[in-house]
Amino acid sequence: MFHPALFKGSNVVITGAGRGIGLEVARQFLDCGAHVLLHGGRKEPAELPDFLAEAVEEARAHIVYADFLSEQGVPEVARYADDLFEHVDVLINNAGTMVGRFPAATLTDEQYQAVVRLNQTSVVEMTRAMLPLLRRSPAASIVNTVSISALTGGSPGSAIYSATKAFVSTYSKALARELAADGIRVNCVSPGTIATEFHERYSSPEKLEATRRTIPLQRLGTAQDCAPAYLFLASHALSGYVTGQVLEVNGGQLIC
Repeated sequence: MFHPALFKGSNVVITGAGRGIGLEVARQFLDCGAHVLLHGGRKEPAELPDFLAEAVEEARAHIVYADFLSEQGVPEVARYADDLFEHVDVLINNAGTMVGRFPAATLTDEQYQAVVRLNQTSVVEMTRAMLPLLRRSPAASIVNTVSISALTGGSPGSAIYSATKAFVSTYSKALARELAADGIRVNCVSPGTIATEFHERYSSPEKLEATRRTIPLQRLGTAQDCAPAYLFLASHALSGYVTGQVLEVNGGQLIC
């Protein structure tokens, strides 16, 4: 793994860090010495993982709960970050979900708006809100979560979700050009089929097994497989000349 002091003294904000990939990314940043603000989703869980409870007790981690479906969700997280940090070195925009599988013919306005707000609008709003803090860092980085479906279009019922991820990918490349003068790098991590609660909710065991058989590495990914890509792209020491890129993490799924 990375050196335990790689992010010592760094302030990191991670949205969608209540579970899955976001929670593992938070754990690895904490292991590398970062001071981390986690957006834990809409509601507080019954209990925190041991590593996170310990980090909160030691004031190395702070958690804010906010619903990004609400217009006040992103501002709540932004206010917390502004009160906590004088500057932000790393912003991880990871919040988002499929919401459901919605066939094109029956997609409602409410379903469409929910998917777009969670996966697309929240990234734009969070980035805009954090830019003043990011500009105060000598070498800031933004890493956005997209998806393999941004390239493939996803599977039936996920058209809007896939399109929002493609938006974030293109938005990130445009931001990389725009923010380069500020010394802010912008990149994306694009997970393939990762065994998290996301796929427990939106994919059947049969569908996941069929997908697994198509992957050259012959297994689904894990949050632990994905998290190092975020730290690599966030680190000026490791990727200081990398911006506007999408790092695919999918076991070779795209080449099949």
